Amino acid sequence: MKAAVLFEAQMPLRIEDVDLENPRRGEVKVRIQAAGVCHSDLHYMNGDLQGKLPAVLGHEGVGIVERVGEGVTRVAPGDSVILTWRPRCGDCEFCTSGRPALCALGRVQGATGGLPDGTSRLSLQGQKIHHLMGVSCFAEACVVSERSVVKISPDVPPEIAAIAGCAVVTGVGAALNLMKEATGDAVVVIGAGGVGLSAMMGLNLIGAYPIIAVDTVDARLDLAREVGATHTINSSDRDLGSALAEICPNGIKWAMDAVGIRQTLTQAVENVGISGTVVAVGLGRVGATFEVPINALVQQEKRVIGSLYGSSNTLVQLPKILDLYMAGRLPLEKLVGEQYALSQINEAYDALQSGAPGRSIILPSFTGEDYVVESEPKLVESSAAPLTTRSM
Repeated sequence: MKAAVLFEAQMPLRIEDVDLENPRRGEVKVRIQAAGVCHSDLHYMNGDLQGKLPAVLGHEGVGIVERVGEGVTRVAPGDSVILTWRPRCGDCEFCTSGRPALCALGRVQGATGGLPDGTSRLSLQGQKIHHLMGVSCFAEACVVSERSVVKISPDVPPEIAAIAGCAVVTGVGAALNLMKEATGDAVVVIGAGGVGLSAMMGLNLIGAYPIIAVDTVDARLDLAREVGATHTINSSDRDLGSALAEICPNGIKWAMDAVGIRQTLTQAVENVGISGTVVAVGLGRVGATFEVPINALVQQEKRVIGSLYGSSNTLVQLPKILDLYMAGRLPLEKLVGEQYALSQINEAYDALQSGAPGRSIILPSFTGEDYVVESEPKLVESSAAPLTTRSM
């Protein structure tokens, strides 16, 4: 199968013919319909984050179950599934305490570059190829743990379902799970990429006001207004503190940093008001830090909290988010940006770095083939329609 492989940081992705093993016990093979172009993959590409290389990248995707290994009960061939880069074992202290985004299996996958058992199903001419976050969906297909898929309705468009698996659940989830008390409060969201825009939708859903979007790209700020921002600030040509004071003379109650660099987190802490809360959702380079004024933290009772994967229970929350989309309550279609073939993946990441608005989508070849149950070799008709792409 064709897959996008990162052999070395600071080098382009290469499209290679990679071998993919059939799923083992508790695993499923998924034919990829669509995958989102996320900044997290770029962190691995430029070396800000470190993983086992070579690796097939991609962690935000959707597809159709093609094969299942022994013992799989949650999904069956022909099912539409979202891939999740944080599996849930159901038994560790985080899963049992209602925080499955912190599941111990995620750390295993990150440390080994494999699936939850630490091994890989990918190879190239006999050389081991690693998985990224247990997913690796910049490919025509992938094998993942059953614990890394969420079954969804086949009525959800693939490009919507793909971005729901990372950007949307991270942003909307952080708003609904950690900022649910922000109804009627002023909120500033720094960064109008896929996660920040998703957060604005969630904040709009719970009735935060005003919702102030901050970015350095006007096209992204225009899109922010379409998805829920009531005010926008281009911080490249305006002083952020002065601009926020004009909009909210009484101060900002909540701030979200969806960028993940020292400057933006510092701005968030500086500009949130007394007893305000900063929610950090953007990942930075390995070892990156930022400073917090001690006296302001204590005397003004500010809080700084992190949120991984929207602090979501994805098995429960992803279907609910898609229900809200299907009901017209979350305009996720506005997040979808340009669409690219797998062979154009480096162009997609060039566009991301140039500030292109919306979430670009990779569409690997998908033929709507019949699906085979590994344990019962019989043909099952697929309910999925072939995808069409715009001209590239």
